[in-house]
Amino acid sequence: MKEPASFLKGLDYSVVQQCMHCGLCLASCPTYDATKEERHSPRGRIALMRAIADDRLDPSALFGEEMYFCLGCLACMSACPAGVNYAELFERARAEVERLRLLKGVKRRTIRGLTVKWLFMDLRRLRALARLIRLYERSGLQGLLRRSGLLKLLPERLQGLERMTPEIAPRFSDELIPETLPAVGERRARVALLTGCAQDVIFSDVNRDTAEVLARNGCEVVTPRKQQCCGSLHAHNGELELARELARRNIEQIPPEEFDAIITNAGGCGSHLKHYGALLEDDPAYRDRAALWSRKVKDVHEWLGEIGLRPPQVNGAPRLKVTYHDSCHLAHGQGVMAQPRELLRAIPYVELIELPESLWCCGSAGIYNITQPEMAEALLDRKIRNILSTGAEAVATANTGCQLQLINGMKARGLSLRVVHPMTLLAEAYRREEAAPRPKAT
Repeated sequence: MKEPASFLKGLDYSVVQQCMHCGLCLASCPTYDATKEERHSPRGRIALMRAIADDRLDPSALFGEEMYFCLGCLACMSACPAGVNYAELFERARAEVERLRLLKGVKRRTIRGLTVKWLFMDLRRLRALARLIRLYERSGLQGLLRRSGLLKLLPERLQGLERMTPEIAPRFSDELIPETLPAVGERRARVALLTGCAQDVIFSDVNRDTAEVLARNGCEVVTPRKQQCCGSLHAHNGELELARELARRNIEQIPPEEFDAIITNAGGCGSHLKHYGALLEDDPAYRDRAALWSRKVKDVHEWLGEIGLRPPQVNGAPRLKVTYHDSCHLAHGQGVMAQPRELLRAIPYVELIELPESLWCCGSAGIYNITQPEMAEALLDRKIRNILSTGAEAVATANTGCQLQLINGMKARGLSLRVVHPMTLLAEAYRREEAAPRPKAT
């Protein structure tokens, strides 16, 4: 499928014109809040895009840097009274940056080539790398190198990346979840479970817990083997054609017509997965199936809210104070905010404490914490201070990047506060229910 000569000039111009420059987005934008510079705000970035679309401004490296300084958190979309589709503008602008190669450099090109264009295009490669990292962590080599001080000889940037190395799961999702998990009790629905890429190798236990919760709520859960990346990393980094290729692969692997719902438990992935219809609307071979796919994709909290959660029946468990951090793309990209809180409140022993600035980005934002470490760290510090102010014993969040960002942040600060997915808390409650002694017949 041939791409337009310009991603911005080829965009429906009404989308670019929709911004009224009212400024109601400013208070919700983390980069504008930090710098107070107009070009670091949503309306400032849209003004740059419009100037390029109108041929009043030549695209430059400065434009490219600005588009990648944006977190893509989509908080501006929730604040916008005109309903500006900033997500589409943001992706098109980054695609234009990549088309024109505005950001040059051998290092950048090499990193993008190895990650976006190679590693995440085939999850067998990602799993192979994950196994090597797991060996590094569990063999004692990581601890030895850290204690030896040899890592201090590396540049500060590389030291920071080594500290961010995630703990790889002992087993991946297909080793923990049967391909078909039958519903517990009467079957209410047949669903497909997406296991993700980073989620699969780091938080496979969350996928297992999600499958268990769905089964306990009357869902037959099919977890297809050999899944693909959803493509959000590619779409958000200007590689729209690669994102389309992955969308086609996923539709072939998980035919939407065979399931009542396609379930995702990661906010960032879910926001992109729901846009396959728009992504493939010009592809006659996939247009209709992609539109059906978008209708079938459900965030797990959203789905359980729709079918009605069976609350766990647990008595006598000690109270657990939990606060909840909203994943940006779950809240702003999908509009799923009330449902995770309702599910957490359904756990009898959980006391949910509202988090100040729960909708404020934690700084993960895909790979933003790698490409923009200073801004990401400032946002993380603000988030952790708010979490600590609640006095909670655990913080729940429903996105892979957010969970990893908060775990690393807690670890770096010597804090033991638990970071957990809501599905894990629900699964634990169901297991407590199952293990509880049954009253004796009289």
